[in-house]
Amino acid sequence: MRLFAAVRPPGAVVEELAVVVAELCRLHGSGALRWAGRESWHFTLAFMADVPPEALPGLTTRLARAAHRTPPFTLALRGGGHFGDRVLWAGVTGEVAALRHLAGRAEAAARKAGLVRDEPRHYRPHLTLARGGGGTDLRPYADALAAFAGAPWTVDELILVRSTLPKSGVPGERPRHETVGRWPLGGGARCLDAAG
Repeated sequence: MRLFAAVRPPGAVVEELAVVVAELCRLHGSGALRWAGRESWHFTLAFMADVPPEALPGLTTRLARAAHRTPPFTLALRGGGHFGDRVLWAGVTGEVAALRHLAGRAEAAARKAGLVRDEPRHYRPHLTLARGGGGTDLRPYADALAAFAGAPWTVDELILVRSTLPKSGVPGERPRHETVGRWPLGGGARCLDAAG
């Protein structure tokens, strides 16, 4: 199964960003982009492409430990950018070093659970808003995001999400995300919500 550890902004922050994204959708050429649904907006900390079911207990134990060792911290969405013509994203400000540290712990949890990535990558925190189909100039969208400054929020949990890719072949169909685990930062115990 495809899993990723993540941080998700709260509802009020999502609504604030949704207003800005609605404006972006009015820009010329926006129909060529595959826009991520607001229910899927998150900051990926560690991605695990092919997790066998037997690895899940070890992974969740290690992610719980990573969350327990990380105190809550404050973030705010700010500005945006793009990765070439592939990804349009919203940026983040606040205690970004704490977010990077949590990402490192989530990566270590995956590695220790036997879900090794070939090469560790430098963590670049971003919230994906849209994907380009190749050849789409994302600069006007990133420029329109430049002035965006969202309200701060406290990151108080780490989540584990199962991502199921679309199989129907219907244009515009998005991956389905299901939260399968959540752990409060700084301690406390909450179990796996659903597994299997």
